[in-house]
Amino acid sequence: MDLLESLRTPDIDQSLRMLLAHFKCDIGTLHTLGSDGKLHLRAHTPGIPEQILSASRVIPVGKGIAGLAAQNKKAMNMCNLTQDSDPRIPVAAKSTDIIGAICVPMMKGDEVVGTLGIAVRTERTFTPAEEQLLTDAGRVIATQLA
Repeated sequence: MDLLESLRTPDIDQSLRMLLAHFKCDIGTLHTLGSDGKLHLRAHTPGIPEQILSASRVIPVGKGIAGLAAQNKKAMNMCNLTQDSDPRIPVAAKSTDIIGAICVPMMKGDEVVGTLGIAVRTERTFTPAEEQLLTDAGRVIATQLA
């Protein structure tokens, strides 16, 4: 069974674990877009630094990696989060040991319903093929959300 097919499960925690294993990443998050127009943390893997976890419980669209991915409807791929100069990236995210990160919008058709993010503790630029696979994974997971 290929990765995308294996993500066709309502268990989003399991889906995150499968994605981490496939992409060889350390942490992952899944946010859903709430009726308030903000992203709400729905699932996460163990190991996320507390300052990131508390800052990512509710994220305005347009702020941080997840908020920018949702706003722009495209992946945010950051080789070294700690050295990024974008003022929209919260300081809390830059002061941890999480360095390489990618976040993609989760789409149902043309509508953003959330975001899916994975990261590592080393510098890493995710390839265009990896970015596309994670985007496709976000579409699959989006169809599984209740």
